[in-house]
Amino acid sequence: MKFLFLEPFFGGSHRDFAKGLISHSRHRIDLVTLPARFWKWRMRGAALYFAKKITNLTDYDGLITTDLMSLSDFKALWGSSNPPSLVYFHENQLTYPLAPGESRDFQFGFTDITTALAADQILFNSQTHFDAFFSRLPEFLNMMPEYRPKWVVNAIRNKAGVLYPGCRFPAQGESVSSMQHVGLPPLIIWNHRWEFDKNPADFFNALDAVLERGLDFRLALLGENFQMVPKEFIAARERYRDRIVCYGHEESRRKYRRWLMQGTIVISTAKQENFGISVVEAIRYGCIPLLPDRLSYPEIIPKAFHDDFFYQDHTELVEKLCFLISNYPQFKIKRQKLSEAMGRFAWENVIDQYDEILEKLAVMRSYHA
Repeated sequence: MKFLFLEPFFGGSHRDFAKGLISHSRHRIDLVTLPARFWKWRMRGAALYFAKKITNLTDYDGLITTDLMSLSDFKALWGSSNPPSLVYFHENQLTYPLAPGESRDFQFGFTDITTALAADQILFNSQTHFDAFFSRLPEFLNMMPEYRPKWVVNAIRNKAGVLYPGCRFPAQGESVSSMQHVGLPPLIIWNHRWEFDKNPADFFNALDAVLERGLDFRLALLGENFQMVPKEFIAARERYRDRIVCYGHEESRRKYRRWLMQGTIVISTAKQENFGISVVEAIRYGCIPLLPDRLSYPEIIPKAFHDDFFYQDHTELVEKLCFLISNYPQFKIKRQKLSEAMGRFAWENVIDQYDEILEKLAVMRSYHA
């Protein structure tokens, strides 16, 4: 079968998802993209760009897109010739946290709603994300002063499901590495986006507390930065100058993987995380996780590991980080088992579910004719 994938924000997890789906699916998927910047303008205007960029939809069995495009606008511009459509929600604008000093533009939430209503099938990247969206949706609609369209909750829920994104590592074999350098301080990994919702301030505050206790570490500051470098990272470059072994996004997938394989501990202090590809990748390649006991993390990490690797607040983050820095060799077996557990997220293990959904989507084409 043949599908068209329109990705208005081709970067980070959006890029990984699109490339992984296309390279593993048994179907042909053509990809048309826009660069990963100015996300608000993508939601407002990507549909207008794609409507002129795409010259023919009749050859496709289905359309795939993500939440940063207004599918309702696109379908209205194309009229009756639209194939059935699938929307993958990486994030949503009903629950996404606001940057400091920013006020919420409710129109983006309504774009999510009309996109979901225009879709034939909707997928969320975790149960946590699904639950958050539908918990917030009635409250969001109740902001309207009158004529509240409460019917949309069930209309969207009835065609929504959950399917984890695949991750770009082998389902078998390659996992925990022995590349940690003996005799060197443990390597702490940050491989998240350099943005406010990943909460770098708490991460660096925890590192400061570790140094105050006289403990040693090295630091790899990986992850993408789409526009400007946050002040926390600029300050960190000076403060941890001699400890930093990598500063900035590593374009080479092979080199990025090598940094993860050398890593000892991966930390998240995120305020928003609907799945957590970066954490799953780091664990798969041997990093010990230290994660908040909230967001999507309790869902993706097996419960047997929660007591060791989850923290409740900043105080516990510092205490557990100090303990791991001093005692990480004793977690060798747990590192191996947790790495193996992450193998379930490999594309090879989830692609059949995606292909089955796409095949069911294509069956709807006769109803669209």
